[in-house]
Amino acid sequence: MEVILLEKIENLGSLGQIVNVRSGYARNFLVPQKKAKMATKANLEEFEKIRAGLEAAAAEIQTAAEARKAEIEGTAITITANAGPEGKLFGSVTVAEIANAVIEAGKTVERSEIRMPEGPIRSTGEYEVLVHLHSDVDATIKVTVETGDEVSSLEDEDEDESAEDSVEE
Repeated sequence: MEVILLEKIENLGSLGQIVNVRSGYARNFLVPQKKAKMATKANLEEFEKIRAGLEAAAAEIQTAAEARKAEIEGTAITITANAGPEGKLFGSVTVAEIANAVIEAGKTVERSEIRMPEGPIRSTGEYEVLVHLHSDVDATIKVTVETGDEVSSLEDEDEDESAEDSVEE
């Protein structure tokens, strides 16, 4: 089924292209989300009339994304988590925790914009996390995962107690 794209869609095409897609994808996603129209003569003529407005709107959205990138790019956040002696976390640092930390730092970011292709962070250290703001605009933030002081002090107390128990026996 041929459709006219009304915006740039990653891995499919850009504004104004006529692309061939599966009919279910067109009927159930592209057309209802107003990302495409069926490629009929009437729709082609209508699209040519509104093309300039759509291109201006797309450029405005991209400019806004570029401005957000300038705001977010290079942001460094620190997340404290419970970890074992080798730095392996007892849980993991997820997209939601990173999004909340960025918001607390005063930046605007949606949870769905954060990309972690390797999955959640499971050990302490420094990581670079991608923030996908637009199909052409990505920003990078630096996430540092540290252990909490309380956890290491509790582990030291446990080790002291176990050492005392072994001495008494």
